[in-house]
Amino acid sequence: MRLRLAIAMLAMWVGAASAQEFPSRQVTIMVGFAAGGPSDTIARILAESMRKTLGQPVIIENVTGAAGALAIGRVVNAAPDGYTLSLGNWSSHVGAPGANPGAFDVLTDLVPVARLPIAPLMIAARANLPAQDLRELIAWLKVNPATAGIVGFGSASHVSGLYFQQQTGTQFQFVPYRGGNLATQDLVAGTIDLRLGTEASQVHTYLKSGKLKAYAMLTQKRWRTAPEIPTIGEAGLAGLDISLWHGLWAPKGTPKSAIDKINAAVAEAVADPQVVQRLDVLGMDVPEPGQRTAAALGAFHKAEIAKWWPVIKAANIKPQ
Repeated sequence: MRLRLAIAMLAMWVGAASAQEFPSRQVTIMVGFAAGGPSDTIARILAESMRKTLGQPVIIENVTGAAGALAIGRVVNAAPDGYTLSLGNWSSHVGAPGANPGAFDVLTDLVPVARLPIAPLMIAARANLPAQDLRELIAWLKVNPATAGIVGFGSASHVSGLYFQQQTGTQFQFVPYRGGNLATQDLVAGTIDLRLGTEASQVHTYLKSGKLKAYAMLTQKRWRTAPEIPTIGEAGLAGLDISLWHGLWAPKGTPKSAIDKINAAVAEAVADPQVVQRLDVLGMDVPEPGQRTAAALGAFHKAEIAKWWPVIKAANIKPQ
């Protein structure tokens, strides 16, 4: 009896010690996009700070393919212990699952950990397009054939373009590109007319030099880097607020204690002035503290899916 009691107490002590020790080894963040892209860059900036807070290595593993689904699948099937995380964005955790439902459910097979920095998007056009504001652009599109560059079918740029067409009664041809830089180069050259849902930081230099023009930010508040550009609501089209927001998730069943520690490490990272400065250079916005919690990410993620999946399904978007 004493031996059984001793074993039971030892098991309880080991379990408690294990929970308190998280993390006791390396944490891996799976990113479903290539190295050097916005999501990968955010991951590496945050990881540098997080490893100091957590006291363990935080490494980034790029698992590309299927619009981020391969990386998410690796996390869904990982042990729910907090050591394997999914860092993704609107495209990987809203757009792609809506266009191509897979073997997992991003809402039920993952648990939210923290909402991460946001890349604001905008509507930009070639410099010599005649329309001077959004209302004139809509009128121009109704009587002129036009082309809009997008980064893949089902991407934020594609879905925001579809929503724009639905709300304005306009039609234009989507031209898919392998990357945003290629689409921006053709926009500057005048080969295409528009880019809806383009990353604001990617075209800001061209806007300042007059090589492109901007009609609206697809945001609810003005972009601090270019406050002269109106929001989409101010420009006359409410509802088209979409951004390349990022988040961090863990496998379903991950202990709350581990999630809380990771969230705290993220909070400490984005409170670091050096980290904020590096994100500013990228044109990224850091969510307000109340929006960075696990619960806030979960609620926001559900709302984004409820808003955009009907648009994706109505357009019958399929992976290309």
